[in-house]
Amino acid sequence: MTSRITVIPGDGIGPDIVDAAIQILDKAGCGLEYDYVDAGLSAFEKHGELLPDHTLATLDKNRIALKGPLTTPMGGGFSSINVSLRQHFGLFANVRPVVSFQGTQARYQDIDIITVRENTEGMYSGLGQTTSRDGSEAEAMSKVTRQGCQRILHFAYELARREGRKKVTAVHKANILKSTSGLFLAVAREVAAEYPEIESEEMIVDATCMKLVMNPENFDVLVTTNLFGDIISDLCAGLVGGLGMAPGANIGANHAIFEAVHGSAPDIAGKNLANPSSVILAAVQMLEHIGQADNAARILTALRDTIESGDRATADLGGQHGTTDFTQAVLDRLS
Repeated sequence: MTSRITVIPGDGIGPDIVDAAIQILDKAGCGLEYDYVDAGLSAFEKHGELLPDHTLATLDKNRIALKGPLTTPMGGGFSSINVSLRQHFGLFANVRPVVSFQGTQARYQDIDIITVRENTEGMYSGLGQTTSRDGSEAEAMSKVTRQGCQRILHFAYELARREGRKKVTAVHKANILKSTSGLFLAVAREVAAEYPEIESEEMIVDATCMKLVMNPENFDVLVTTNLFGDIISDLCAGLVGGLGMAPGANIGANHAIFEAVHGSAPDIAGKNLANPSSVILAAVQMLEHIGQADNAARILTALRDTIESGDRATADLGGQHGTTDFTQAVLDRLS
C-alpha cells in the first residue's frame, strides 16, 4: 500500500541527511510518496514565515511527517518551531529511544532505553513569559493538567506493554515542585496500579541523571514532564554516542512527526560531513508507526551492520567518509 507523507528537509545539514533517509526508504521498497514543504530558517528566507500556512495544511492532510532539524532565529518575536508544531497538532508524546550500536564512540554497551516525554505542557507551554522593562527580572509559568499527566503516563505504559518492556520509571521533582511535579507523581501512582504486570518505580530527576550515568542498564522506559524529558533524553543520547544516534517521534491522536533530534549544524552544512543516522532511525520509527515493521527491521539491520563494520564511517563514528558514502554503504546492504 502506498502512503503519502510530508517531508520537511529543514535547515543546515537537514536537506542532506533527509535526502539520505528518503533514498533508503525508496531502496527498501516502502512505497511512500512525498510532499516536500518548508519550515524554519529556510522557510523564513523563502516565504517570510517560519511556519507557512501551506506547510501546516500539508502536515494536517498527510498526518505523517519526516523532519530534518530546524533553526529558530535567536531573539524576541520568534517562537520555537518545534514547540509550535507540537502544540498545533496536539503531539503530546515525545518518544526518544536510544540503543547501543557497536562501532560508535559511545562509552557504554547494551543500552536500550526509551524516554517518553510529555510534549505540550509544563515549562515549554509558553505561558506567562514576561521580562520587566528594565530587564532586571523575568518569569514564566509551568502548568500541567491531570488529563495531560494521565495521557502521557498511559501512553508510556501502553508502549511498555506493547514492546514487552519490564519497567517504567516516573521521573519527577515532587519534593520541591510540590504542585506541578506533585500532581504528575500522584497521577503516576494511580496509573501504575492499572499495570500490575509492569514494574513501576519513581525517581527524583537529579537522582535519575546521576544513576543514568552510573548504571544506565538499570533503566528501561522513563516517563516524565516536558522540561525534565528534554534534558534526560539528551543525556540518554550521550550514552549511545550522541545526538547523531538518537531519533525522536512526536505523536498525537491523529498526527505524528518523526525527526532528527540534533541541531542543524550550520558550520558543516553543504560539506557532505553529517552522519544521517538520527533521521534514518527516525524513519525506522515512522515505518513501525504506519505498520511497515518488516521494512523498518530491514533498514535497521542495514544501518546497524554499516555502523558496526565501520564501512564508510563518518567522522563522529571514527571514520573519514561523508554523508553520501555512508548512505551508499547502507543502500548497498539493502540490495
